[in-house]
Amino acid sequence: MIAMFPGTFDPPTLGHIDIIERSARLYDKLYVVVAFNIQKKTLFTAEERVAMLKELLKAHNNIEVVIYSGLVVNFAKENGIEVMIRGVRALVDFGYEFELAVTNKKLYPDLEVLFMPTSPNYFLIRSSQIKELAFYGADITTMVPPLVASAIKERYND
Repeated sequence: MIAMFPGTFDPPTLGHIDIIERSARLYDKLYVVVAFNIQKKTLFTAEERVAMLKELLKAHNNIEVVIYSGLVVNFAKENGIEVMIRGVRALVDFGYEFELAVTNKKLYPDLEVLFMPTSPNYFLIRSSQIKELAFYGADITTMVPPLVASAIKERYND
C-alpha cells in the first residue's frame, strides 16, 4: 500500500514529523510531497524544505520526499497513489480539509483521503505562527526539530 502526505512544510514542524512517522507505520511506502501553494509566501525554497525533510526522515526507508508543483491530486494519479493523508488539528481544519477532499475525489474518484488527528502535544503548532514567533525572537525549540530551528534563526538573522 502506498500513500502520500502533501503539504507546504514551511517550515517542517514537530507536528508534521509526527503525522509523517505515524503514517509511515501504516503504509509500505509514503510520499511526502512538498507542494506549492499560491496563497502562501514561503520562508524557505521548496528545495530547502525537501533537504530538511530528507535529513529529518532519513531513518525511514519507506519514506520518499519529493517536490510537486501541480495539483497534488495529479501527483497521486501519476503515481498510482490511492490514499492521501491529511493532518487535522481542530474543527476549523476539518472543514477546510473536508471541502478539499470532496474536490479531490471529484478530480480523482479512486483517491481516498484519510484524516489523521494531530497528537495532543502538537495541537497548537502552525507553521505561520512559528515563523511569526521566530521573527520576534521567541523560543520555537518545542515546536520544530533543532535542524529547523537553526535554519529559521539563520534565515531571520540574514
